[in-house]
Amino acid sequence: MKISDVLRSKGFGVVTITPDETVSGLLALFHENRIGACVVSTDGKSVDGIVSERDVVRSLHTDGTAILLGPVSQIMTSEVTTGTADDEIATLAATMTNERVRHVPIVDESGALTAIVSIGDIVKSRLNELQSERDQLRDYISQ
Repeated sequence: MKISDVLRSKGFGVVTITPDETVSGLLALFHENRIGACVVSTDGKSVDGIVSERDVVRSLHTDGTAILLGPVSQIMTSEVTTGTADDEIATLAATMTNERVRHVPIVDESGALTAIVSIGDIVKSRLNELQSERDQLRDYISQ
């Protein structure tokens, strides 16, 4: 299965934030959208970085509450692992595990942002696939 299969059921919506937005604004965005990571983008299509709840927590621990008034660009990850809709789910899952990332922006052939996939999306897809295989085997055996 490919990432495009995950996106067909999940959807292509992506919440982005500009690098100059405050961390406090980021937290509000997380809360409003019930998300744990956000793509940082100057134009809504480029992937300039990614920022997660973990980034906020780590920065709070090391730098204190002053980071809440600072820009997202100070705490974001600039080197972002991306994927494409044509990537195999297993390949992206392995990449996420090896690089210890929980969210991967999905880009098209021009590098433009099209979606985001979380490790939860990958697990849900895999569970659905296993359930379908189980049902098919049970139907085959009972015939």
